[in-house]
This record gives sequence, structure tokens and C-alpha cells, in this order.
Amino acid sequence: MHTKVDILGIQVSSISLDHLLLECSDIIHNNAKASICITPVNSILAATKNPIVKDIYNNANYTLCDGMPVLWASQFLGTPIVERITGLDLLPTLLEYCASNHFSLFFLGASPGVGLSLKAKAEKLYPNINIKGVYCPPFANKFEQSENDKMISLINEAQPHIILVSLTAPKQDIWIAENLAKINANIAIGIGGAFEVTAGLIKRAPYWMQVSGLEWLFRFGQEPKRMFKRYFIQAPLFIPLIIQQKIKSILIKSKGNA
Repeated sequence: MHTKVDILGIQVSSISLDHLLLECSDIIHNNAKASICITPVNSILAATKNPIVKDIYNNANYTLCDGMPVLWASQFLGTPIVERITGLDLLPTLLEYCASNHFSLFFLGASPGVGLSLKAKAEKLYPNINIKGVYCPPFANKFEQSENDKMISLINEAQPHIILVSLTAPKQDIWIAENLAKINANIAIGIGGAFEVTAGLIKRAPYWMQVSGLEWLFRFGQEPKRMFKRYFIQAPLFIPLIIQQKIKSILIKSKGNA
């Protein structure tokens, strides 16, 4: 079990990566099911505007802190999250962990060819890794029923322990919430764009940028057109909302002490 921290009404998991992997192992050994969402600032902001997404994040077994701003916000609010766990941190560690513990995987999504590149890279690094399937569905805001049935069928034929879903957030998290009960897998993780980076198709920011909260700037430099709205229109809304949450919590405490 782990605690959760309220960030703008989203219950974000306060857990270390090592602890998360141990809990994943328990879930698999107990043949249970779990969903893992990875929530950067833009996902949290999307959830504040969409009650369906908010419910999905708050009902997921794990809603991970992706991004230094979310970590800093938790500290500012006086409820510090144990560790930032991005998809870029989780995926390579998970591949090694699965290879060592004989847990099987299925890769769903990303752009055409990316999943196969990741599979080749993973099998080169860990020859005994068991990747049971790779499938890239055609792009769609919402999948046709026939396509969704095909995806579920492929996964159920493969029977992996873990399915990694790269469909961008919150689309990937909605898909997992709607289909987890139908798929023959223990754990479904919305992994975002980590396929491309882990496969070596896109570079990750240097470590000093990661820990100083500047990874977003590196990403913007790679894809300025796609990332402009996220970083310069959506993200600035996060700070005043966090300040409002802090003020509200102070007022509630002062009333309670009156």
C-alpha cells in the first residue's frame, strides 16, 4: 500500500520506483489486476476540466508523479511526494526487471514501427526478455469497435503479464480504464512517449536538465510545434491553481483552529 497526495483534486501516488516494482511483482504473483497512470502537469490540468479523466486518475491503482513541477507542487503544499517517476524512468527499469523476473510484456501503440524497434532494442539488451506481442493500431481519437476488439483479441491470445500502452495521455488512460477488465493481463501502464526514447529513436534530456526541472525545454527544442501549447499555454495555468489550493488549505486549517 502507498499514500496519495492531493494535487488539484487528483490523488497522485507517493511511492518510490523500487517500491512500485515490488508491488507490481506481488500483483502478478497473486494474479490480480492493476492500472498505472503517469501524470505530468498537462494530464493533471486535463483532469481538472474533464470529470471522466479525473475519476480515472483517482480510481487508478497508481497515478504516478511525472515531472518536477508536480513534485515541487507537492512540497509547496506540505505533502511531499516520495519520488518523481516518469515514463522515461519507468520503462527501461521495467524492461530489466521483467527480464530478471520472467514477466512477459505486450507493446501497444506508438507510431508505426516504434514498438518493433523497442522490442529489438530490449531483446538485444536482455536476450531472455519475453515480449509476447507488438501492435500499432491506426490513429483514431476513438477506436472503432472492430479495431478495439482486435486489440483485445491480440492481447488475450498473447496473455502477457504487463501491457504497455502508448496512445498519449489521457487517451491511453481512458482506454485502459475501459478495457482492463476485458484483457488477459495483470497490469496495464499508460506509458506515453517512452517507447521512442527507450528505443533510441528520440534523445532524452541530459540528466542535469531532468533534475533541475528543465526537461520540458529539451522536449520543446525537439518538437516546438507540437509542444508549444502544452508548455506555453497549458502549463502556466498550473502555478496559480496550486497557489489557490495552498491558500484554501491554510484557510480551512485556520477555521478548524478557531
